[in-house]
Amino acid sequence: MDNRIVAGLRHDRFLWIALFFVTLLRLVFIPLMGMMPQDAYYFFYSQHLSLSYFDHPPAIAWMLRIFTTVFGRHVFALKLADSVVTALTVVMFYQLAGLFLSRARQQRAVILLLSTLMVTILGLVSTPDIPLLLMWTIALRFLYYAVFDNHKWSWIGAGVFMGLAFDSKYTAVLLPAGLLIFLVLSKPHRRWLLSGWYWASMLCFVIMTLPVVIWNVRNGFASFRFQSASRMQDASHGITFNPLDFLGVVGHQSALLLPVLFFFLLLLCWKTARRMFTRWKKISAEQLFLLSFFAPTFFGFFALSPIYWVKLNWMMPAYITGLIWVSIYFPWKWLRAQYWVSIVVHVALAVEVLFYVVPVRSDDTWVGWKTLSHEMQVLTNQHPDYFVFSADDYKTSAVLNFYLRDDVYGENILHRPALEFDFIGTELDDLAGRNAFFVDSNNNGDRPVPDTVYYPVALHKYFDSVKPLKQIRIIRGGTVVRTFMVYECLGYKPRE
Repeated sequence: MDNRIVAGLRHDRFLWIALFFVTLLRLVFIPLMGMMPQDAYYFFYSQHLSLSYFDHPPAIAWMLRIFTTVFGRHVFALKLADSVVTALTVVMFYQLAGLFLSRARQQRAVILLLSTLMVTILGLVSTPDIPLLLMWTIALRFLYYAVFDNHKWSWIGAGVFMGLAFDSKYTAVLLPAGLLIFLVLSKPHRRWLLSGWYWASMLCFVIMTLPVVIWNVRNGFASFRFQSASRMQDASHGITFNPLDFLGVVGHQSALLLPVLFFFLLLLCWKTARRMFTRWKKISAEQLFLLSFFAPTFFGFFALSPIYWVKLNWMMPAYITGLIWVSIYFPWKWLRAQYWVSIVVHVALAVEVLFYVVPVRSDDTWVGWKTLSHEMQVLTNQHPDYFVFSADDYKTSAVLNFYLRDDVYGENILHRPALEFDFIGTELDDLAGRNAFFVDSNNNGDRPVPDTVYYPVALHKYFDSVKPLKQIRIIRGGTVVRTFMVYECLGYKPRE
């Protein structure tokens, strides 16, 4: 069957034309959109190659390291990595869809995928989801061959790529979980649970996760605790049921897929559940396979959302098989509606990127970073013995680290948790007595005169003196949309 798919790809211009134009459009917007803080932070990962990292496994770091080594330390190289790997995911999705769908519905599945904001985000902003979705999709192809075509060696490939998916993001634990759910529920395929090939696949999965495990063992399980116990601890403090958070997740997932596709997906879930649990009608083994890797992730995060805020990208892996399943039933008239909504949304986004019509009241923006970096480069050239740091999580520090090409520090300077900045071997005592520039980000446009104190009170604990130095205003369309405050901090005292 694999040979037939490959032969079909060679003669099917549809995929390549669609993929070419979509990728070209996104590449055109790379220089217009510019750096996002996430791009800079994961580039920071790639500067310090490791078996794993505090926030996430290492795949995103290695991906960016390869592209920046080949194409240089440029924003374009980071975005190119995102676009190329996302394009590969689309190709793998197309081939996976061909295992379940007719040629017409296979094309429909790719149109649906390419119409979403999910692909746009993946192609333009560096996140661990980019390698995750590629490895997730490849793993599913191997699992199909192993389960349905009885290709025993495909179990090994499935285990390897499930492990590589885990090396991309911890969400990948839902791959072996989904496989187990399918094998338990599918009577004809339950026999694989007693097969040595299934257990060999699980062994390969475990072996491929060893880099992440070893890093965690060496670092007191810091990453595992951060992504599990600490999140649950945060959720347990004053835990409340908030249905508005559930509606918020409905909102951002409908934006991610676009409303036509998202609400058709919900409708299909409802109809399928009624058919299965009220009329006791069975679904095919192939649909059960698709649902086993969709439903646990999709409904699991929705169930969590009233008590813990679910982020935009957490459900993305579910949509790989979810969109293939939807494409079995998605009518052409709905597809046309999805297509036109997608065009309108992407044109609106293009206008926002070009003209910044709606200022983003967050550091998660592409505006202002180059101006800030240029101004800070001037200051550091005038004072080469000063170091630079910020305390807004990771974003300002990571972007300045990329542009200044010198060590820029995070909240660890103030003895606060600083994510990956805590794990790169910084010796604060080596900075004792040195002067610094502290950069404070403001997301609300203009600010009063710089003699007003906005910096963290903790600065006074760790420096002999602190004084406002300058404002850096970011102006778009004659309006101040961001302001950075720069403070001169003299005489660093790492031990208070």
